[in-house]
Amino acid sequence: MSDWRPSVTVAAVIERGGRFLLVEELQDGRRVFNQPAGHLDPGESLAHAVAREVMEETAHRFVPAALVGVYRWTYPAKDVTFLRFCFAGEASGFDPARKLDKEILALHWLTLEELQARAAQHRSPLVLRCVQDYLAGRRFPLELLSREFA
Repeated sequence: MSDWRPSVTVAAVIERGGRFLLVEELQDGRRVFNQPAGHLDPGESLAHAVAREVMEETAHRFVPAALVGVYRWTYPAKDVTFLRFCFAGEASGFDPARKLDKEILALHWLTLEELQARAAQHRSPLVLRCVQDYLAGRRFPLELLSREFA
């Protein structure tokens, strides 16, 4: 029996005026677009993890308001399975003096059309899927998550 363990990640769909906040980063030597996202740390709640990742990657404060969905995706190049918890919420309090994670090359506010046009540059197929689910109204109140997750 194998010792399979998915990598648990969090991501944030942040919309402002019909534009979505994306980070441009390097993955395996290529420039890719992703929601602000990252790994869940030991002992951390999902809500805290997504707020921390948004701050580290965008220098914005983030308060998750709803769960957009839970997604599973396997990255074939490294045979890693990701279990992504995607949240929607508001970003505020940009801190221009804060240094971003070293992997972040730039921040972009993109329309859905601009995001779709860059589909070949997405870090994973989940980038567009999370935005589409958000736009379809898929938002579950955080109260539905047990206290250990929220």
